[in-house]
Amino acid sequence: MQARPELPTLPVSAVWPGGGVLRAALLALAGAALLAASAWIRVPMWPVPMTMQTFAVLLIGASMGPRLGAAAVAAYLGGAALGLPVLAGGTALVFGGPTFGYLVGFVLAAVAVGWAAQRGWTRRWPGLIGALLVGEALIFLPGLAWLYAAWLHDLRATLAAGLLPFLLGDALKLLLAAASLRLLQRAAAGSRG
Repeated sequence: MQARPELPTLPVSAVWPGGGVLRAALLALAGAALLAASAWIRVPMWPVPMTMQTFAVLLIGASMGPRLGAAAVAAYLGGAALGLPVLAGGTALVFGGPTFGYLVGFVLAAVAVGWAAQRGWTRRWPGLIGALLVGEALIFLPGLAWLYAAWLHDLRATLAAGLLPFLLGDALKLLLAAASLRLLQRAAAGSRG
């Protein structure tokens, strides 16, 4: 019986090793494109739409690491600031809107999940699920804080609009991100050896 190859820490680095500005820029743009595409898979709700972006952010961080993950989210936000139609609402006006805090959380989550992945925590299921849960929390905490402070000014209304409708969907997206990362890790392990 042949032993399974060890899962790579970061699938992107296993498939495309090395460094360089061109590699980093292309990977960041690929991550930004995934995040932009995930914004358009949505259930329109107010004040916060339900999208596939949390799935994309978790997967980007876990597969790219903290630096490239943050660069991908920053490239996405930069495109939004330039007016590219990449946001769920289709406009850069969300930078002052009710979803602004969640966008801040995207960067925090990509860094935290990427940091955990870089240290090998995502090679085993408990570490992977734990890292993704931390990522989810880092998306929701600034999102809820901003929604409360700048828009709703009521804790119950904030939780009812900005957290409760998303719990089941985000649990499913977390599991999908975990399964997708595991597939990427296995594919990358197979490509190495």
